[in-house]
Amino acid sequence: MKIPFFAFFFFFFINFSFAQKAEYAFTTIADSLKENANAVVRLDQMDINIASQRSMNIKTQRVVTVLNEKGLNNIDAYQHYDKSLGVKSIEATVYDISGKEIKKIKRKDFKDQSAVNGSTLFSDSRVLYLDYTPITYPFTIIYTSEIESSSTAFIPRWYFLGDYNVSVEKCILNVSYLNDLGFKKKEFSFSGFNIKKTVDSDTKLSYAALNILARRVEDYSPSTDDLFPKVMMGLEKFHLEGVDGTATTWEAFGKWYGEKILTGTTTLPEETKVKIKALVGDEKDPIKKAKIIYDYVQKKSRYVNIAVGIGGWKPMLASDVDRLGYGDCKALSNYTKALLQVVDVPSYNTILYGDRYKSNIQSDFVSMQGNHMILAIPNGSHYTWLECTSQDDPFGYQGIFTDDRDVLIIKPEGGEIVRTKLYEDNGNTQKDTGTYTLDEKGNFSGSISIVSGGSQYSSKARLENLQPTEKESHYKEYWSNINNLKLGKISFTNNKENIQFTEDVQVNAVDYAKITGNKMIFNVDAFNQSSANVKRVRNRKNPFQIQRGYLDTDEIEINLPTGFTIEFLPSNVELKGKFGEYKTEIIKKENNKLTYKRSMFLNKGNYSNKEYDEYRLFMEQVSRNDNAKIILTKN
Repeated sequence: MKIPFFAFFFFFFINFSFAQKAEYAFTTIADSLKENANAVVRLDQMDINIASQRSMNIKTQRVVTVLNEKGLNNIDAYQHYDKSLGVKSIEATVYDISGKEIKKIKRKDFKDQSAVNGSTLFSDSRVLYLDYTPITYPFTIIYTSEIESSSTAFIPRWYFLGDYNVSVEKCILNVSYLNDLGFKKKEFSFSGFNIKKTVDSDTKLSYAALNILARRVEDYSPSTDDLFPKVMMGLEKFHLEGVDGTATTWEAFGKWYGEKILTGTTTLPEETKVKIKALVGDEKDPIKKAKIIYDYVQKKSRYVNIAVGIGGWKPMLASDVDRLGYGDCKALSNYTKALLQVVDVPSYNTILYGDRYKSNIQSDFVSMQGNHMILAIPNGSHYTWLECTSQDDPFGYQGIFTDDRDVLIIKPEGGEIVRTKLYEDNGNTQKDTGTYTLDEKGNFSGSISIVSGGSQYSSKARLENLQPTEKESHYKEYWSNINNLKLGKISFTNNKENIQFTEDVQVNAVDYAKITGNKMIFNVDAFNQSSANVKRVRNRKNPFQIQRGYLDTDEIEINLPTGFTIEFLPSNVELKGKFGEYKTEIIKKENNKLTYKRSMFLNKGNYSNKEYDEYRLFMEQVSRNDNAKIILTKN
């Protein structure tokens, strides 16, 4: 029997369509890709076409099978847009475990909201994002988008593996460009990964990676940005904020940025200039002038998040910040610079990667980099750094968000890569001085003064802004080793001049000591037991990293209960090794008193996976000694 052509075509189309969906069924995933994975990226493809210095088209297709709730973050179905970046298309389709279509999501179904909260000046900076709640797991989502941008300053970085606990079936990057634009690239961490590069001509470049297995999260690992393979790309001739630019050297790039982007943004109203001059008065010292102005900015303005690349690299006008009292990092840094100019204090816009995890501007790859801006004031042979987004930071303090990394300073003569302040390990201090008393029932009462400096200051200074219930939760977690803890008076002293934060806390607890028959047993170290929980990791794959070291010193006076004598005291301990030094000492004194001394010094550093067990054993010894007990016998 002959089958009509249209019926045959319909039959063929249905089967072909079903096959296309079925290829992404859960059963087609190799078992090796499921191991340790919360999601499997079936395909991640980006096609970048740089048609000219002022035109870039990017097409994205991403197919992700989400295995459980933790894998939802790996869908990555969102797109920012603004006046220079338009979304031509965006959609997604969801399939069930067998590859059957569940839902089709058009552009109108994506959430569309402002990328900037609390600002009216950047209402055109928006983001489209997919907000999908699955009925069951696993499911597969196919996300596609196409964007057109008149800015070619930011070519997206390409990550072959985006996160821990994610595997990749296929990953493809295709880039085409004009050969007179000075296209350049830099490859990172390719070793050990199956990545194939193809250069078709002077204007085409492709990468393909297959079957990248999921990596488990391992404690103390470096950032995925430093560990997993990626490609940075840039142009020597690019376009940004309506201006053509060049990035051949940092000096040339910085000069262009200063003259073409920053020029004209620091004008202030005359009444503001008069106010600032009166505020500074007869002060001659540039740093003291800057300190007065920094305090003025902190009290007057608030921070609004406008991400670099969305809000653009051109700061909002200083006059607008002056009028509105808010701005992002670029705007507030630039506003502070404008105020400093009024009183003849030079300062430089500084671009960097701001994060608790230290990341450098890649000094050998001249291009648009960074996500944050601060201000640099020349101070002799070094710089004083101002974090202009903070209303609380002491003048010149960097803390752990901008410390110890390569940054780009924009000077009138051009750009320059410099290093921000390093807080030395032995300067990241916590000094505990206190006393506690045990009564004959084993109840505990004491007081302690904790003085923190260096990078430890930043983690402690936030305490003064906590609500009473939050303070209580903090200390109950911090002293979780003290059962039945009750807090008494808590007071803080924030010495911003010397960058020291002091906590004075009174505590008590019933049944701190355990009484068995005529014996009393208790931990000698009540106030600063090591909280480092270094887990055993079998067959560790990743190197490990300690980004910041520290020095803790404790001196605690212990008043023992009357009617008891000491049966056992822990031995004094001293440990030394590549990771640091640890020392404890217990000194007997008159009238049933003891003095407990402890010091713990930890070295920052990058270490191999083979050294992890050695570090774990070192910290286990510290923890075991911190948990050492005293035994008393009742007379």
